[in-house]
Amino acid sequence: MLIQNVSALLGLDVEYKESVDIRMQNGIFTDIGEGLDSIGESTYDGQGLLAVPGFVNCHTHIGDSIAKDISLGLDVKGGVHPVYGVKSRVLNRTEPKHLVQFMQNTCLSMLAGGTTTFVDFREGGISGVHMAQSACDVTSIKGIILGRTNKYQDKNQIKNNIIPNNIKNDLKNVIVQADGLGVSGANENSDAVLELYSETSKIRAIHAAETAESVQDSYDMTGKGEVERALLMKPHFLVHMVHASDTELNTVSEARIGVVACPRSNAVLSGTIPDISRMVNMGCIVALGTDNIMVNSPDMFREMEFAWKTSNGRLTPHDTLRMATVNGGRVLGMKLGAISMGYMADLILFEKHHISMEPMHNPYAALVHRACADTIRAVVVDGSVVHGRM
Repeated sequence: MLIQNVSALLGLDVEYKESVDIRMQNGIFTDIGEGLDSIGESTYDGQGLLAVPGFVNCHTHIGDSIAKDISLGLDVKGGVHPVYGVKSRVLNRTEPKHLVQFMQNTCLSMLAGGTTTFVDFREGGISGVHMAQSACDVTSIKGIILGRTNKYQDKNQIKNNIIPNNIKNDLKNVIVQADGLGVSGANENSDAVLELYSETSKIRAIHAAETAESVQDSYDMTGKGEVERALLMKPHFLVHMVHASDTELNTVSEARIGVVACPRSNAVLSGTIPDISRMVNMGCIVALGTDNIMVNSPDMFREMEFAWKTSNGRLTPHDTLRMATVNGGRVLGMKLGAISMGYMADLILFEKHHISMEPMHNPYAALVHRACADTIRAVVVDGSVVHGRM
């Protein structure tokens, strides 16, 4: 596919260019420049459109689509905790086919809103991974499914640093099928189990420092900090880090471990908005995620706007857009989230003259606080239109 004469946000700095030609072949961006001639591929005039990298939603729980809004008024433990939360009871009594259908609906909703890749923390062991993957198979979205064992350790096992055999067996099955591990947190795992997870070769990620209570629980059980223990897993990224100390953020930054912030979720479940600008100033690579479908729509427009507007001017729209695109690819260590040579050919085409976008004095601000699904002309994944029209 070749799109000519299109405005675009290009490269790892998503730099605005008024007019450019973009060629996509075999699922990647192969040529970006001016005056490119068609070589027999489908060719489109992009006049009046703005090409933006596909959004990378770096943290979701799409399995909870079946339980939208049932956790209203509950905190993290009462609502979404994998052992104590209301969500575990709902998921356990839901038929798999119904769960898969709602997951599919969420995938379609994300595509319509410009998300081309999402990263899901999937409970339920190997069967949970299979369900999420089957939901992705019938859509064109890229789902990176991070599984976990279906076993959670009690305080005794954690204090005594035990590795139960059933966790070892579950881990072998899950890691073969899933794209990696998405662990609930250090407080449900002994140090020995976290170190066992570190030996796996795929993507590793874990929730950390989401609430003040979880930080204190770690000290009470083990005498160690929650982030310190989460790092035993050698994660590629940590989710939340709302209550991380400067020392912990500095450690994460120096190790080039990503941080995925979920400000809307934190505001609802713990009443604390993460200080994302502090994370950035500490040198952390910060990406965005919409988190749990029970409490949030998987809408990256809403996440960007909330993140920017609650930063009290310490983040720019440009910063925020990078977190929803380029930084997602950086956190995952994958060539996605940027319109750049050799990267996966995923992009969103916006109507520049849509009533919500015009006049577009600042493309970053327009995208972060005025754009919505209605302003999208088409969504492209791997060089093919999967939503909308050209």
